[in-house]
Amino acid sequence: MKELHDHRVKRLKMRSMRRGIKEMDLILQRFAEANLDTMDDAGLSLYDAMLSENDHDLYQWVSGQVTPPDTYADLIGRIVEQLPKTSA
Repeated sequence: MKELHDHRVKRLKMRSMRRGIKEMDLILQRFAEANLDTMDDAGLSLYDAMLSENDHDLYQWVSGQVTPPDTYADLIGRIVEQLPKTSA
């Protein structure tokens, strides 16, 4: 049985804010709220797969410490673009 789009979005938003690392909770919750409602099925599937990755890996990819795998590079780039800008 195929999951309804609205239910899938709700589930992914919940997974975005219930991570193992508080920083990833904040980063992914912000991205999810701003983007998941308008993502197509392929985008949601990719995001869902990314959420299955280890939080420490995700944080290193988002923070630029490690280059993300090609599979997630564009998605991680979109997440990074939406991070709040800090002044130096």
